[in-house]
Amino acid sequence: MERPLRNPWLVAVWPGMGGVAQIAGTYLVRQLEMQPLVELDTQGFFDQVSISVQNGLVQPPERPRSVFYVWRNPGEGRDLVVLLGDRQPNVDGARYCQALLELAEKHGIERVYTFAAMATPIHPAAEPRVFAAATSPECASELEGAGATRMRDGEVTGLNGVFVSVAAERGLSGACLLGEFPFFAATVPNPKASVAVLRVFAQLAGIAVPLAELVADARKFERGLIEHLESLQKAARLAASREEREEADEEGDADESPAEEFGAPQAGPSKGVLRRIEALFKLAKGDRSRALELKTELDRHGLFRDYEDRFLDLFKQAN
Repeated sequence: MERPLRNPWLVAVWPGMGGVAQIAGTYLVRQLEMQPLVELDTQGFFDQVSISVQNGLVQPPERPRSVFYVWRNPGEGRDLVVLLGDRQPNVDGARYCQALLELAEKHGIERVYTFAAMATPIHPAAEPRVFAAATSPECASELEGAGATRMRDGEVTGLNGVFVSVAAERGLSGACLLGEFPFFAATVPNPKASVAVLRVFAQLAGIAVPLAELVADARKFERGLIEHLESLQKAARLAASREEREEADEEGDADESPAEEFGAPQAGPSKGVLRRIEALFKLAKGDRSRALELKTELDRHGLFRDYEDRFLDLFKQAN
C-alpha cells in the first residue's frame, strides 16, 4: 500500500504562449518518472465544436483530459503532484477549478502553483527572468528568495491566474510563475523560458530536477529565434525606410520650417517619424505581432528609452 503523500505541492499547467507552462510541466512528469494519480471527468466543461471522421464514420468524441501525476520523494523532502490539462475549458472555468481542487485536497495538497509565460522585449540570447504573482506577501518573499521577480502589476489571463485565485479562496496559498520570452515569438515553443521557471520552482520546493536535456533543447530554439528576429528586424527597417521615402515625396517642402530652409539642424525626430511611431503604437495595441516593428523603429531613431514605459505597457497581460 502506498504511503500518504508528504507535504505535497501541486503544479497545474495548461497550453499557453510559447508552450512555456506545458513544456515545463510535461518535462517534470517525464524526468521525475511521475505516475498517474487521478483524472478529472471533464464532461460538462468543454463544448464539442467538431467531430472526427474516419472512413466515412463519425468517431466517438474525445474530451480533453485533466490528469494528476504524482512523485513520491525518495528522500525526506516533500512530494509533488503535477496536473496536465490538455486544454483550458470554454465552459464555467471557475467550477472546473473547484472540481480540480476538490480532488487535490483529498490528497493533502498544501500549496498550489501554476506556470505561465510573459512576453517582453527580451532578446532571445538573454537569460529570461521569472515573474511571480503570489497569493500572500510571505509567499512572494519566498519566491524572490528563490530568484523570481515580483510581478508589480498587470493581468494573468486564463486558468494560470484563475486557478491560483480560486485556490486562495479555499485557503490554499500559492503563486503563478511566469517565464519571460520574446514578444515576437508567442507561437514558437520556448524551452528556455521553461528552464528558467523550473529552476525557480525546484529551488523553492527543495527538489532536484535534472535540466540538461531541456537546456540543450533551449539552445537549439535560441539559435532559430535569433535568426528569425534578425529577419524580422531587417523587414521592419525596409518597411520603415520605404514609408519615410513615400512621406517625403508626398510632403515635399510643405512642412519645412524657415530654420530648415536655411539649413539649420532639426532638433529631435521629424514629424513624420513621430507620426509613424504613434501609428505603430495603435497597431501594436491591437496586434502585438506589430510590436517588433515598433521596437525596431524606436531603436532606429534612438527613442526607445523615451517610450520604454509606454512600450512595456503593451505586455502587461500575461498568459
